[in-house]
Amino acid sequence: RIKVKKNTVQLRELLEGTVASHVSGNLSVDIVGVAYDSRKVKPGFLFVALKGHQLDGRQFIEDAISKGAVAVIGEEFDKEIAGEKSKKTHLKEIAQIQVEDAREALSHLAARFYDHPFSGIPLIGITGTNGKTTTSYLLESILIKAGKKPGIIGTINYRSPGRTWEAPVTTPESLDLMRIMRCMASEKVTHIVMEVSSHALHQGRVRDCPFHTAIFTNLSRDHLDYHESMDSYFAMKSLLFKGLSKNIRNDSARAVINWDDPKGKELANLTEVPILTYGLGEGCQVRAEEIHTSDHGMTAKLITPSGDTRIQSRLIGDFNLYNILAAAAGALSLGIDLGPISSGISALQGVPGRLEKVENEHSLFIVVDYAHTPDALSKALDALKKLTAGRLITVFGCGGNRDRGKRSEMGFVAGKKSDMVFITSDNPRNEEPRAIAEQIEEGVRESGLTHYFLDLDRKSAIQKAIRAATREDIVLIAGKGHEPYQITAGTKRHFDDRETAAEAALLLP
Repeated sequence: RIKVKKNTVQLRELLEGTVASHVSGNLSVDIVGVAYDSRKVKPGFLFVALKGHQLDGRQFIEDAISKGAVAVIGEEFDKEIAGEKSKKTHLKEIAQIQVEDAREALSHLAARFYDHPFSGIPLIGITGTNGKTTTSYLLESILIKAGKKPGIIGTINYRSPGRTWEAPVTTPESLDLMRIMRCMASEKVTHIVMEVSSHALHQGRVRDCPFHTAIFTNLSRDHLDYHESMDSYFAMKSLLFKGLSKNIRNDSARAVINWDDPKGKELANLTEVPILTYGLGEGCQVRAEEIHTSDHGMTAKLITPSGDTRIQSRLIGDFNLYNILAAAAGALSLGIDLGPISSGISALQGVPGRLEKVENEHSLFIVVDYAHTPDALSKALDALKKLTAGRLITVFGCGGNRDRGKRSEMGFVAGKKSDMVFITSDNPRNEEPRAIAEQIEEGVRESGLTHYFLDLDRKSAIQKAIRAATREDIVLIAGKGHEPYQITAGTKRHFDDRETAAEAALLLP
């Protein structure tokens, strides 16, 4: 649980800078907390009624007031909620502020309520389809080697030196984000590294975050159930870079861009701040040469505008070289020297659920990875194919209530690049697991692979894959990575691919 020092501010002061179309009630009341979830409202709170995809916050205004809310902000109010038809006289006494965009208002209010917690702390935002988490871990390791105290906000968890919190989402809602950053600021972190999702950018969760550095990893198909098209998806990612010039520290803001990605140059045209490029091409400012990879990691010569240095990493997979270059370029944009960059890269042992080897009694090569997009799965398989003397065996599924179009694509990729495939369940959520698996199966069939199996029980599928493997083979269990749970029919239960794989190896004769 994230706790911060209690704060009290007068509503009138809190609303400074918020554009409202209508205001009524007592603006001199003291606000002791802000919430957008009525279940978290306490006496003296301001309740912000957000419109979501499934629920409308206005439905919970009376609940918030019954719990002690003294003010309400929303985009529009029903007359009954406003108190004109209500028999509850206390409803009429509540301060009501009507705004055009409640999410924008929440972000602004959160920054003010928590007294702009990022002040004096460089914010580094990392966005892209794949690689955000690994890049954040690498940058964290580099900053620590440089004698800094970084705070991290990302997919696996939120953490600062000595503390770790659970991460319900990659990028928290603006109110939660400001509270987390206030906690980190109170612990004297020197930098905050944040994975920034396309959902967060679209919903304005980081609208009031003045990023010093924005890092772009890559762009490939993902979240099209939400964004509907790749153009829309890219447009959301680009908001992070368009906003850099508007920051309060825009004189020092930097954009770090993967120059080898097809969208890199397009993104460069959308930002007004200085750009630092990275990649493997000759034109990249931060690049690598003399690259050597093995199942123990990689070595390379890092070329940068600040000079050259040797780097060594335990991370496996060619695509991880791009994550290393992204982190190195990000560190350079922050003024970090090559020494800490090199030692920070070497110091990172690995990243949970990212091509993570599963130690087991039979010395089988078992890897768990978070790959849940066609591009990520393709890159993971390519990396592992180079390391295997035998067969590449893949176990994976696709999430329910998410982009259906990628399922057959992932099936095709797995079929083309694996020697054996076990189609199973990922997080089916509220979808029928068999229907998801059959959509994946269409792609596997199209690939021409005949050596595949369908087992909707993920534990059983993992066990079968491991029983089929020899010491010359590699087993890739993809899709869930670090996640310690599985969601089926709306129920969340404990399930960890790493634990399941290790246990399956123990059962071997």
